[in-house]
Amino acid sequence: MASPPRLRAENLRSALAGPFDVSVAAGRCLAVTGASGSGKSLFLRMIADLDPNTGEVWLDGRARSAFTAPAWRRAVAYAAAEPGWWTETVADHFPDLPAARAMAARLGLKEALLDGPVLRLSTGEKQRLALARTLLRASPVLLLDEPTGPLDEDSVGRAEALMRERLAGGAAIVMVTHDPAQAARIGDEHLVMRAGKLEPP
Repeated sequence: MASPPRLRAENLRSALAGPFDVSVAAGRCLAVTGASGSGKSLFLRMIADLDPNTGEVWLDGRARSAFTAPAWRRAVAYAAAEPGWWTETVADHFPDLPAARAMAARLGLKEALLDGPVLRLSTGEKQRLALARTLLRASPVLLLDEPTGPLDEDSVGRAEALMRERLAGGAAIVMVTHDPAQAARIGDEHLVMRAGKLEPP
């Protein structure tokens, strides 16, 4: 018997978008492009159960309704396009500092950044450290909203390499990107959000 998709959403909708019916297998990436304001971020936040929605979502065949909210968000990790920081020091956001330093180095960041204040980080540094924070959680599903939006070509390549590693390890990724070339590089499936509906490109 075939295993269930790693992530599946059925009749997922809100007052602003949907319904969405999507399925992403382990080791696969669904890339979503579309104009600003079309509903891409809302779609990710609905899967993460951060915005009001109806319908059902499953992780490895287990319904979202069977999880507590914190357990669901640990397993289905959402990385916002504008990452949040809840204390002044970067290191406070990483429970495993040695792993964080290693990940930062792979993303082309100086390890010393982890010992400094968030306020001194550039936009690109914040973006890469937020991606590192999400990848280090080893969640089976990653919801990535413009994970490389403000980054230069070298940094994008480094980030994509890490994303491919997570896919090779069995994670499922749903990624929002404004870059059709990135959608083609990383995405096993590519859909376009138009006025709150997912459609083929």
